[in-house]
Amino acid sequence: MNNNLTLDFERNEQRPIHEFSEQAYLDYSMYVILDRALPNIADGLKPVQRRIIYAMSELGLKATAKFKKSARTVGDVIGKFHPHGDSACYEAMVLMAQGFSYRYPLIDGQGNWGSLDDPKSFAAMRYTESKLTSYADTLLSELSQGTVDWTANFDGTLSEPQLLPARLPNILLNGTTGIAVGMATDIPPHNLREVVAACVRLLEAPKSTVEQLCEHIKGPDFPTHAEIITPAEELLEIYKTGTGSVKMRGLWEREDDNIVITALPHQSSGSKILEQIAAQMQAKKLPMLEDLRDESDHENPTRLVLVPRSNRVNCEELMSHLFSTTDLQRNYRVNMNIIGIDGRPQVKDLRTILKEWLQYRMETVRRKLQHRLDKVETLMHILQGLLIVYLNIDELIAIIRAEDKPKPVLMKRFKLSDEQAEAILELKLRKLARLEEMKIKADLQALQDERHGLRQMLGSKQRLTSLVKKEIIADAEQHGDDRCSPIVKREQARTIEVTELLPTEPVTVILSEKGWIRAAKGHEIDPESLNYRAGDAFKQADKGRSNQYAVLLDSTGRCYSLPVHDLPSARSLGEPLSSRVTPPDGATFEGIMLGAPDSLFLLASDAGYGFMARLAELYAKNKNGKLVLSVPKAAKVLQPALVSDANNDYVAAISSTGRLLVTDINEFPLLAKGKGLKIIQIPTAKLKSREEYVTAVAVFSEGDSLLLDSGKRHMTLRPKDIDAYYSDRGLRGNMLPRGFRQVDRMLTLKDNKAEE
Repeated sequence: MNNNLTLDFERNEQRPIHEFSEQAYLDYSMYVILDRALPNIADGLKPVQRRIIYAMSELGLKATAKFKKSARTVGDVIGKFHPHGDSACYEAMVLMAQGFSYRYPLIDGQGNWGSLDDPKSFAAMRYTESKLTSYADTLLSELSQGTVDWTANFDGTLSEPQLLPARLPNILLNGTTGIAVGMATDIPPHNLREVVAACVRLLEAPKSTVEQLCEHIKGPDFPTHAEIITPAEELLEIYKTGTGSVKMRGLWEREDDNIVITALPHQSSGSKILEQIAAQMQAKKLPMLEDLRDESDHENPTRLVLVPRSNRVNCEELMSHLFSTTDLQRNYRVNMNIIGIDGRPQVKDLRTILKEWLQYRMETVRRKLQHRLDKVETLMHILQGLLIVYLNIDELIAIIRAEDKPKPVLMKRFKLSDEQAEAILELKLRKLARLEEMKIKADLQALQDERHGLRQMLGSKQRLTSLVKKEIIADAEQHGDDRCSPIVKREQARTIEVTELLPTEPVTVILSEKGWIRAAKGHEIDPESLNYRAGDAFKQADKGRSNQYAVLLDSTGRCYSLPVHDLPSARSLGEPLSSRVTPPDGATFEGIMLGAPDSLFLLASDAGYGFMARLAELYAKNKNGKLVLSVPKAAKVLQPALVSDANNDYVAAISSTGRLLVTDINEFPLLAKGKGLKIIQIPTAKLKSREEYVTAVAVFSEGDSLLLDSGKRHMTLRPKDIDAYYSDRGLRGNMLPRGFRQVDRMLTLKDNKAEE
């Protein structure tokens, strides 16, 4: 071991690990936010984009230049300004060249730069060539005119601009997306003419509101002809808050008997959409479609053809379903989180964005004019010195010939500045001609006029504002175009349910006491005559159609829904409901409901409470079901009863002590869930001890009879007999005759036929 090796900890900083970690992560977060992921409001670019554009301008790759290999640009960017991976840099470059990704591309690409169907299919940078577009000139043209601050590059050998002197609000025109640490940005692109019109409005009326600015900016404008279907009031709210979402929908048209999709939402893939449609066809969820094919080519970038099975297919309904279930309709998040002119990230509304950019633009133009003024005054100063040459030319020549160091002598003799003396000494003999003197006087007069105009411009805010307005209007005329994405009002897309695609046939669904379920075709079947497993027996049956949902009610008050067409045949013993749904432990199934979605059922517990519920509100989307009926302690769930007419039906309830109460059904509320109102009065103490409870509830119409089963004895209550038990809701009811005070079951008789 080297004995001379010593460790000196005294010169090292010692900090708690939690403090160091917190500071390190904070520094990293700020770097990602400010120098990587979020754009600046000034030029709308992230640092890597700004460096790519600047490096290409330094390579002379203007719009009028020849193409150069993209690898050359990427090499300059990562070697001089952006020391990161070449693939990440090239991907950022590709994005700015894709006309289907950028509303106003900054790079003109030659070669394979990806396709609308697969934006990532671009060729390697050694194959592609690129140069800047004419639009990029709006970001770069004033770079050498003293308009921006410069900073050293990563190794201090070169300088790079901190921002670009954008002549247009590129932050809104091209938009951007990015994910930082703890924040993200999603800014949609906009139409140049609309944005410039809003800027002019704000320059002319600085107190314009967001509503007034939105008279010009109708909404985002994506580089696709698909429709924006977000309502105008929602778009206005987005521009007021800086957050929200925009919904786009593809375009389609009828061609002969086929459906042709001609435009897709922004960044949607035609092949992926065809895969989504094909998957539904294979799952037999689109029986109305016979075939689909992709006929896209160079002349028709998007042409997806859907072939219906017949001309009777409702194409509007079919496309509404596809909009709801595929990428033919997409939502785009809007989160206008931008680094402002104060250097801080913030979610900004439309007015703030335009106001801050105009503030930056005004300052940029002021710096440009000041830079030109300084240059004009310098030129005038030199020209004034040159005029002395022509007034004292002989003496000037004599001093130069006689003196070893004529510069200080000239400065003292003619009261010249260092710049003037240097310019005189560098003057060529041919410039001493008489005509040259006249030219200098003319140039000096022109510079004096220009200086006067510049000073007037800088001294007047109104003139400065007019200049800014004139410049952005000129740029809008040169680079502006019509809106790509129309904003239209459309109805909400609707998914076609599987049940709507199935044939509608009469079926009877049978539930057993052990929770087994099956379905039989027709309504004439006798469910009690079917075979059941050993120890099992018939519990309830309900009649409906094959394209409906069967709703099951368990002993805890939860409801579950199953498609009837998917139930096993009644020829078998059925299937246990536990294999299809997941009820709570120990729960049993107490009833089944079938009918149209707007059918009404009376849900009740043997505590004597109940309410009406619409069947559609009882549908459950998952296996765990949904809690609908609140069951008091010590109470049980009764079988639900169908309500045929809420205005003319009656409710009959029988207690275990033989009391019968009949009341109007319309006294009960229509609820989505709850305990309900009291049907018949059951003393709480007797309910807890199970001495008294409700044994049966039935719903019947005027003119119907009630059949009561008490063991082997049966009794029919005709309409005139039922009147004796009619009373207000929530009372005790009247006693039934002796021998029928232990009623096991109560059925409704319609046309001499019994219905539970």
